[in-house]
Amino acid sequence: MARIFRLALLCGIFAVSVRPVSAQDGFALRSGDRVVFYGDSITDQRLYTTFAEAYVVTRFPRLNVTFVHSGWGGDRVTGGGGGPVDLRLKRDVIAYRPTVMTIMLGMNDGSYRPFDQGIFDTYVNGYEHIVQTIHAALPRLRFTLIQPSPYDDVTRKPGWNPGYNAVLVRYGDAIKDIAGKQRQTLADLNSPVVAMLVRANATNAAQAQKIVADRVHPGPGGHLIMAGALLRAWNAPATVTSVEIDAAAKRVTSAVNTAVTDLAVSGGITWTQNDSALPMPINMGDPVVALAVHSSDFVETLDQEPLKVTGLPGTKYALKIDGQDVGTFTNDQLAGGVNLALLPTPMEKQSMDVYQLTLEHNNIHFTRWRQVEVPLEKQSLPHMRSALAGLDALEADVVAAERAAAIPKPHHYELSPQ
Repeated sequence: MARIFRLALLCGIFAVSVRPVSAQDGFALRSGDRVVFYGDSITDQRLYTTFAEAYVVTRFPRLNVTFVHSGWGGDRVTGGGGGPVDLRLKRDVIAYRPTVMTIMLGMNDGSYRPFDQGIFDTYVNGYEHIVQTIHAALPRLRFTLIQPSPYDDVTRKPGWNPGYNAVLVRYGDAIKDIAGKQRQTLADLNSPVVAMLVRANATNAAQAQKIVADRVHPGPGGHLIMAGALLRAWNAPATVTSVEIDAAAKRVTSAVNTAVTDLAVSGGITWTQNDSALPMPINMGDPVVALAVHSSDFVETLDQEPLKVTGLPGTKYALKIDGQDVGTFTNDQLAGGVNLALLPTPMEKQSMDVYQLTLEHNNIHFTRWRQVEVPLEKQSLPHMRSALAGLDALEADVVAAERAAAIPKPHHYELSPQ
């Protein structure tokens, strides 16, 4: 059960329940978990994976979960450029002793042609081999089996009727069957992206084509929606923080995942918040990302940071946080609730700083793995082990910096009548 905190504020003595959004509220990942993301070039892009990692680090900044990104471009269930599948699994998954593994394969396995039963059977047998091999080596590992992301047959005419994505949907149905038989978590990274593309295409067809520019590899906007689908499969909470203030009564009526102190009402309103989480880092300055976000339910289901203020006597108010202008809102907007998650707040900037460190530690891992370990693995080099250890230590330093940067800070809020 979530812990209940009581706050006694000086502006009239009252109690406010503050319920932290914790991993114990049903989120799939646990303290001490190590997640390995396994897949082909779409995983190798390190976008849906780093978005998912950034969400976990910013939403649960004190949860000890680590992430390893093991996607390899061109991979199929049989392996690919990184070697045959059994080598890939031994070197790129089992060696890290993960407790959670995600698998997304299928885009290449369908061979970009109409459905073929023989090709499909190879895929299903190969996928089951991956699951069985990992289960034998790591019997307590929890799988998240991913129905493959779509080939874009929405913003461009399909090459045949009904198109290649229909093949991928059939492959995804096979993954659903495997997950059901194995009693493992299933994540659908196809239908939410297709639904988003349909809405985006209706809004702005030219921009919508840029979401998956080559029809296979999504850009950041598409990957963000994929990350959202994965996070929802993990039962990720929507709430960053939630605060409700009754200005007329001079009291905080609700505070979720934050502590509100020093409330003062005199013309304007000021208070301090000490949050337990940060909003999701999203670059809404990128018009393609913004189109994808607005064409999806990502914000509604995963990035809610509402501020609700009722009982205001004025008609319009300016909000500042730590002296930084956030926006001007009407009485009705504030009474209905303003979602701070997508606004230019100090919390948003801090979250983007965390994401930059997420990218950097993954880049170090990529260098260690793909540019040192694998190319030189057959050479007997005297400094190989120490070089890999040094890169591991450097990555660990950046991960530590990422986690430190994710710890929320107290912020001073000011609502001033305009």
